[in-house]
Amino acid sequence: MTESAKHPMSQRFRGFLPVVVDVETAGFNPKKDALLEIAAVTLRMADDGRLEPQETHASHVEPFPGVNLDPAALAFNGIDPYHPFRFAKAERDALQLIFQSVRKAVRDNDCTRAVLVGHNPSFDLSFLNAAVNRTGIKRNPLHPFSRFDPA
Repeated sequence: MTESAKHPMSQRFRGFLPVVVDVETAGFNPKKDALLEIAAVTLRMADDGRLEPQETHASHVEPFPGVNLDPAALAFNGIDPYHPFRFAKAERDALQLIFQSVRKAVRDNDCTRAVLVGHNPSFDLSFLNAAVNRTGIKRNPLHPFSRFDPA
């Protein structure tokens, strides 16, 4: 495919697809504290070049075995990790759900990888990378260290 035939999104961000990600956690330590919720919004480029939301995928996440659940963090975010109506998924299943949609968006936009965009992207990415390591997921579409904070 020639450069001019590539999707405009891939050209705008050097082959990276920006994906807006937010996580809710049970603390500040990504290796010991639970990832409780994850949401990802893939973006599309409008005809005028502006970015707009395309698809949103979200999942409640079951705490992993031996996890730390900081009571102060749970009081702050108001999440009851064991509430039966959360319909939480195992960490691996929740990540696969999100990653599947991100991989599709990367392909559809002729990009090579996704880059995490968020309010506190280092925090979010650290929890995602720790969960990827815990679950043994091999095909993480998000670049493992690049992130963008639009603030």
